[in-house]
Amino acid sequence: MTPLVAVVSSPHARLFTCFFRLGAQQASPLQLHTGTSLAAKNYHEVLVLGGGSGGITMASRMKKRVGAENVAIIEPSERHFYQPIWTLVGAGAKQLSSSGRPTASVIPSGVEWIKDRVAELNPDKNCIRTDTGKEISYKYLIIALGIQLDYGKIKGLPEGFSQPKIGSNYSVGTVEKTWKALQDFKEGNAIFTFPNTPVKCAGAPQKIMYLSEDYFRKTGKRSKANIIFNTSLGSIFGVKKYADALMEIIQERNLTVNYKQNLIEVRADKQEAVFENMDKPGETQVISYEMLHVTPPMSAPDVLKKSPVVDDAGWVDVDKETLQHKKYSNVFGIGDCTNLPTSKTAAAVAAQSGILDRTISLIMKNEAPMKKYDGYTSCPLVTSYNRVILAEFDYNLQPLETFPFDQSKQRLSMYLMKADMMPFLYWNMMLKGHWGGPAFLRKLFHLGMS
Repeated sequence: MTPLVAVVSSPHARLFTCFFRLGAQQASPLQLHTGTSLAAKNYHEVLVLGGGSGGITMASRMKKRVGAENVAIIEPSERHFYQPIWTLVGAGAKQLSSSGRPTASVIPSGVEWIKDRVAELNPDKNCIRTDTGKEISYKYLIIALGIQLDYGKIKGLPEGFSQPKIGSNYSVGTVEKTWKALQDFKEGNAIFTFPNTPVKCAGAPQKIMYLSEDYFRKTGKRSKANIIFNTSLGSIFGVKKYADALMEIIQERNLTVNYKQNLIEVRADKQEAVFENMDKPGETQVISYEMLHVTPPMSAPDVLKKSPVVDDAGWVDVDKETLQHKKYSNVFGIGDCTNLPTSKTAAAVAAQSGILDRTISLIMKNEAPMKKYDGYTSCPLVTSYNRVILAEFDYNLQPLETFPFDQSKQRLSMYLMKADMMPFLYWNMMLKGHWGGPAFLRKLFHLGMS
């Protein structure tokens, strides 16, 4: 896959990119850590379920609290991915290879990596069982199992991805198909979908739409493209300030948005997508496509749905301020698998990690948690190959912005932050337990303005 270098190149962009690439190259030899290869012990003071962003980050933080020898992490995958960059991979602006590293390289040194899958949780007995039948007990449990992609809930998927003209930025096996479909576009409908379920990075389904429109303009195909965003939601974005800014872009760029439309079937051999009108169940519409980007339905992992730690919807049931489980005081949750009423993003995980670290440290001392999570989350809304609206907000869907300027405006600086600075922070700070979100920057800027 050849990146779309031509549309993202500028002197400032190249300088910024080179700076961060140099930083990453200099830092990487010092940042590589390998998990132990010893046979799994039967007991750990802190057991972390999941080796995604939340799991690795909390393992790093817990290592500092109780020592590496007292922490273990269960994760079956051999590779760890920085998934937020897949928006740019799907648009040809980044290489897929830049998004992944061996899991062994991100496991904190000395922390035991149990290369297995969680099969059962038994919090009443303080233990879990793995796919291979191992029973592992713990004193404290951190659940960070992420979110499950349910492509199979759409008729015709995932097998439809074997056909051309269809892709999805949500999976490592389909993200490059988005870029291929974008390049192969000739004339017709380019359709982008949003499902009727919670999703991770709720802005991503429309980010690829804006990038595709920009690509069509830069390659002389815009007049031949009818761009459609079919969303199951009733609005373009949950925070009014950013929704207003996005609606201006949608109008200026002549994009079609249809609300309450849920993708229920893909007929990939005929290049047809079937949508159900959520206001009139049973009423469907078939739309032909020249390009289709699918955002799949998502849910909590199946292993959690059948466990005693979840709410009625299947999400880990935690206190929204402390991230401590509502029933089991030695169980905690972080990230996409929880029922925290905020957008499921890597930025949210970063902010949650700092709060959860303090919560657990006080619980370990038999003290009550003090620090409260305010629901902070962030969504860098990529609107072109060199512009981003940086949405930041809290539980109440009120802007909670870091910088001393209007973040609802499209900015090159915010694009460069999304494309180059955030991956650097992720690999070299967040996963090492050194980044708990931009709260301190926000205070710094506000103090400077007071």
